[in-house]
Amino acid sequence: MATVLICRRFPRLSRVTAFSTTAKCKAESGSGKSKQKKEENPETANTRTESAATIQLLNPLDYRVLYNPSAYAKSRAASQQHAARNSGHALGDTSTSPGAVQVQHTFGTASSQALPPLRNALPKPKSKPLLEQTISARLSAAQTKEEAEDEKTETHDSKEDPRVFQKGRPEYRSLSYDKFEPIETLSLEEGDSILHSVAVCKGSQSPGTITGHFRKLSRLPAEQHAALVSEPRFNALCRCAVKNMGSFSTSDLIDILKACVRLVVPPTHPLLNACENEFCRRVWDMNLDQLLLVADCWRCLERSVPSYLSILFSYANMHWKDLALPQFVQLVYIIGEGRRSPADLTQKVESMILKYLDSFTLEEVGAICLGLFKSLSGISDHVMRKIADRVSLQMEDMSTYALVNVLKMLRYARMDHLPLLKELGKVIPARIPAINIQGIMHITLTCSSLHYFDEGIMAAVAMSLPSKVTYCRSKDAAKFLWSFGCLDYEPPNEEEFYSSLIEQMHRKLHEFGKFPEHLLTGLLGLAFVKRFPEELIDYALRDEFVQKTRGSKYELKKDLFTLGKSVEIECPSYQGSRLPPQLYQEITEMVLNFAEQEIYVRPEIVEATSLLESMLGGPEYVKSHMILPHTRSSDLEVRLAMDGHPIPFNLKDHIADKKLKDIGVSLTDDLMTQLIKGRSNSQFPVEVENEARTPGQERGEEARAPRAGDRAALSGGALIADARLQVEPKSGHGLEAPPPLTLNRQPRGVKLAIQVSNRNHYCYCSKRLLGLHCLKRRQLQQLGYVVVELPFWEWFPLLKRTRSEKLSYLHYKVFNPALLSGAS
Repeated sequence: MATVLICRRFPRLSRVTAFSTTAKCKAESGSGKSKQKKEENPETANTRTESAATIQLLNPLDYRVLYNPSAYAKSRAASQQHAARNSGHALGDTSTSPGAVQVQHTFGTASSQALPPLRNALPKPKSKPLLEQTISARLSAAQTKEEAEDEKTETHDSKEDPRVFQKGRPEYRSLSYDKFEPIETLSLEEGDSILHSVAVCKGSQSPGTITGHFRKLSRLPAEQHAALVSEPRFNALCRCAVKNMGSFSTSDLIDILKACVRLVVPPTHPLLNACENEFCRRVWDMNLDQLLLVADCWRCLERSVPSYLSILFSYANMHWKDLALPQFVQLVYIIGEGRRSPADLTQKVESMILKYLDSFTLEEVGAICLGLFKSLSGISDHVMRKIADRVSLQMEDMSTYALVNVLKMLRYARMDHLPLLKELGKVIPARIPAINIQGIMHITLTCSSLHYFDEGIMAAVAMSLPSKVTYCRSKDAAKFLWSFGCLDYEPPNEEEFYSSLIEQMHRKLHEFGKFPEHLLTGLLGLAFVKRFPEELIDYALRDEFVQKTRGSKYELKKDLFTLGKSVEIECPSYQGSRLPPQLYQEITEMVLNFAEQEIYVRPEIVEATSLLESMLGGPEYVKSHMILPHTRSSDLEVRLAMDGHPIPFNLKDHIADKKLKDIGVSLTDDLMTQLIKGRSNSQFPVEVENEARTPGQERGEEARAPRAGDRAALSGGALIADARLQVEPKSGHGLEAPPPLTLNRQPRGVKLAIQVSNRNHYCYCSKRLLGLHCLKRRQLQQLGYVVVELPFWEWFPLLKRTRSEKLSYLHYKVFNPALLSGAS
């Protein structure tokens, strides 16, 4: 009797309080070779059976926070690369990165140059037409494939038509190709008769006759188009058209192009190459309606025509004042589909938007926003706010597709339009169940990108997502995780929600080699809410994956740094891959250099540092630095003994600072006399120290000993008096350096990590901390620090107040008795 041994490997999830949840994961072979094979052949691996598994969560402690990983903070246009493929997708155009990338489409249909030679034997009149024979041979296979695709298609994820705005005005009929226009169907016999005449004439037909043949053949039933395009006699007709290209009138040439659209001619077909060249030559002899119609046909054919579009944009620039409303909207649509923004049109586009804003239909408003978004066109805050004003007043009447397009542009412009966001919270939650997965992702990403938290929207998304999660691309799953982690929101169905998305990340593991930024984005979002799926983390920290991140167009080192260090702190039992120490050192130096130039010099931090030094007794009592460089924000570190006295610990910086100050020497007459007469070196330093005090040194002493005003502000604080006595110079002598203290010799006490926060650390118009900063505070606590915050709504107004008021506030924050009692 045969025995089958099944090996199962269960994914581990860290969550540093232990709890478990059930999820499905892929069954994997236990051997290293089979595992490697699975990674190399992800499609084969995906066909394996799924089994129920228990996901063990290692629970990091409490807290949460937001920040944008480099894959999304820096690059809004990168997401455009995928949008190029999804121009027809409902709400599925991607957002996020600089520099749109033109996607090349590959088509399997051969061109006329590679087609088989023309047949000599022609079909008999009464026999079944050759065209019909070819079709019947392919129809069953095509139908089977179509049915299989239909089974995979999500019923609530049907494609939206980005051209729906064209149905709102009759003028668009002359500007765009309408593939739904009713036409009289041509019979197979008539089609076969036309192809027969083409074979007989062998290229001797007139341009008018050729055009007529294209018009008629394009009326064949849609299911017969594929067979027709591969017909040798049809390709003979195409060669005949290429030969006579210069003889066609412009209207005839447009009719041939429209016929190609209806027949779905491959975009690389030689006939289309010839048509493009001819249209580029004729642009200046055509009117704007014709130019826009031809551009629309190229879009329908999915053919990239940068040369034609450049000439079209130049033409539009010269005739800008003559653009009617439909022409302008259609032009912006074409600009978006071309994925490029003509720099010289930016100002003119804005002026036209303001001119027609009240006359646009809501669908046209959505189309304009989508066109600007896809082409990465910058737009002024004034114009974007005007658009948002109108949308906020009419949102209930707007289609979800148009609304999501507006949200994309709102996100791209970083526009905080509170009336629109509040109205979104009223309108969109009820629509969420009917929206496709990409649409839901864009709504969620808009909220997180703008740091806007609306529990109604987020809860509706969380409830709807698990049933649709298998339709998430790797990018969608990553951005959902990022958005929820960024806003530090764990929904009522958090276990179902997170388990389903983690499962989907496992299913899409093979995609992360090509898109490493998506894996890091998802894992950081999970880390913000204390979830660490160990197998995915192990994969992300492997040398092979780190190498793949270096080939990405995004800077992903900082994201790897944040993930790797967070795992070290929050998952002590983690046994998987880790980043090499040299990479940690390289990124740490990069982050600290940035902090020196951009963070430590911020006025609110400089002022807090200076006042704390004055209050506590000198720079050796305060250190402005990044305690956790991987969290990318600064801290003011202060240490207190258990009796409340400040402890000097920043000795390295203090001594270095003192040495720098002692370098300066004032050239007095006495000093010059000593130098000229060659006074002995043994007497020189003492006299110089007593006689040549620099202004910098005087300021240094003043900083070390609190001012009389500071004492008044802090009267009653014995702690400060004691601290002052430790550092005040003895009368008649220069200031002596304090005795060297090492950390090991310091008394046990409390380490304070003072956070000088700003609005970017919180959700918009709220005191809800964002995910990254929650993660930081949680980790500081795990490392033994007591977090003390100077919240921006308290500290920033104080910056304009008196010194004594600021010192009193800092004294209250630092010497709060609750800090010592909590640490004891």
